[in-house]
Amino acid sequence: MGLEMPIRRLPDTLVNQIAAGEVVERPAAALKELVENALDAGARRIAVDLENGGIDHLSVSDDGHGMAPDEMRLAIERHATSKLPDGDLSAISTMGFRGEALPSIASVATLTLDSRTATGPGWRLVIDNGRLAGDGPAATPIGTRVTVDGLFAQVPARRKFLKSERSELAACVDVVRRLAMARPDVAFELRHGGRRLLAVPAGADASPASLVARLSALLGADFADNSVAIDLDREGLVLGGLAAIPTYNRGIADHQFLFVNRRPVKDRLLVGALRGAYQDLLARDRHPVAALFLDVPQDFVDVNVHPAKTEVRFREAALVRGLIVSGLRRALDEAGHRASTRVSAAALGAFTVPQAPAVSPAAPAGFADWAAPAMTLAEPPRLFSEFPPAFAPAADSSAQPVAPAPAADRFPLGAARGQIANTYIVAETEDALILVDQHAAHERLTLERMNAALRQGAVAAQALLLPVVVELDEIAAGRIADRAAELAELGLEIEAFGASAILVRAVPALLGNADAEALVRDLADDLAAWGRAVTLKERLDSVAATMACHGSVRAGRALSLSEMNALLREMEVTPHSGQCNHGRPTWVRLAKPDIERLFGRR
Repeated sequence: MGLEMPIRRLPDTLVNQIAAGEVVERPAAALKELVENALDAGARRIAVDLENGGIDHLSVSDDGHGMAPDEMRLAIERHATSKLPDGDLSAISTMGFRGEALPSIASVATLTLDSRTATGPGWRLVIDNGRLAGDGPAATPIGTRVTVDGLFAQVPARRKFLKSERSELAACVDVVRRLAMARPDVAFELRHGGRRLLAVPAGADASPASLVARLSALLGADFADNSVAIDLDREGLVLGGLAAIPTYNRGIADHQFLFVNRRPVKDRLLVGALRGAYQDLLARDRHPVAALFLDVPQDFVDVNVHPAKTEVRFREAALVRGLIVSGLRRALDEAGHRASTRVSAAALGAFTVPQAPAVSPAAPAGFADWAAPAMTLAEPPRLFSEFPPAFAPAADSSAQPVAPAPAADRFPLGAARGQIANTYIVAETEDALILVDQHAAHERLTLERMNAALRQGAVAAQALLLPVVVELDEIAAGRIADRAAELAELGLEIEAFGASAILVRAVPALLGNADAEALVRDLADDLAAWGRAVTLKERLDSVAATMACHGSVRAGRALSLSEMNALLREMEVTPHSGQCNHGRPTWVRLAKPDIERLFGRR
């Protein structure tokens, strides 16, 4: 037991330092508060300067409406704000509203506040770690400049928890980037050590077109090129922004930018909804890329649930989740067979020009045999007819006559011309070469068929001529047997066969001649990972994906030309066919100019 002490009121300096620990635990947090204040002040231009990641120095300058001297003195007092005119916390329309930022920062740093209104004098106020150190006129333009020097310099216990200059700078850049996304009508500039790291001009307005331009400038044109626009209005809730197609993904969730009423948030509900929208489109260790803007009525959301205002609470959370999941899925469905352009660019970069071996005029006897096996061709390309007969591909006496290939310019994915290593389909469009991973593509098509069947009620089952007995350990067999009724709805009919075996009587008809034993073993592994509390309906996408993998055309299988073209045509009309069930691309495109560059023709 500690010593008993009487209850006492904490001194203001200590109260402010405690608040600083909640609100400004690092430079980026202080920067966020100051930039938000600038936006609330009506700024159209905001400039940020940093030194040593913002630890030694940070300043925010704006061209907003500024403050009069008496307002400046009031602004450094706790809980003094101009942003709650009617005192209603349920209808907050400003970025800041707590009135804690400036006094909290001033209690753990040297804060210099310069400001001038359009009609009043310029004024400067200096607070040195909670003590007034300056209060007088100053030459300053209309607007406000807040400078913070030596953050936590006199609070070593807090300063030692700050990270490296690079880490603190990265956090500051992220803060400015997110706020700049939220307000495309405001110009932003960020400098560090005199170097400009970020600069975006003000757009004409906050329209969707200006937003897309701002996102492209901040996240790169590559993101905009590989994204779909989101535009959904439901029951007064509006969702907009850009969401990347699944093949444009990342290994960490650092490129998910979420906004509620233009306020950057890191809300678990929104992150979970975003992940749910990509449920069967990405592998578990990959993360979607998106910038989503949710606009809701002010009384629909409570932003006063976190000191840093990064979390919110919605009046109807289920409605918000449904809006995000359905809005993204609809947009991704409309993306059709698109695949990431950066994958094709990376594939092109992997090409090298080898040193051609010297070849004598009389080609060796085996040369013709060397030229053919890598690719199964429906008909010799024109280039072969330009060489002597010794260079032509060897004739395949076992080849069956095929129907004429469709014209290359009639379809988005072109006409199939051959197959490489019995794994990759080669197709030609009017202006490009298309390479398709046949297993990955067919896996996606199978999954989409299964999903369509599930939406219609149930998946048709195909009875096996001879039931298959799958030996498992007793625990795994029990997991599968307990889910027999749920699996039957998915077309997989099983029953317990002793304590450690499962009897498979039917498999989903869509899977064709799938390996029933391998399918059951994989599903047993899935159930072990999810636990007993999770129903298959809750993980329907994962179950369907596992089944689809076992019912797909495998790599290493030779396909006829008609089979290849049938696969291409189905891809063109199937949603999400540009990526497999794990988020990898099913096809890449090499444009004709890129191919010409490979051979020095450009």
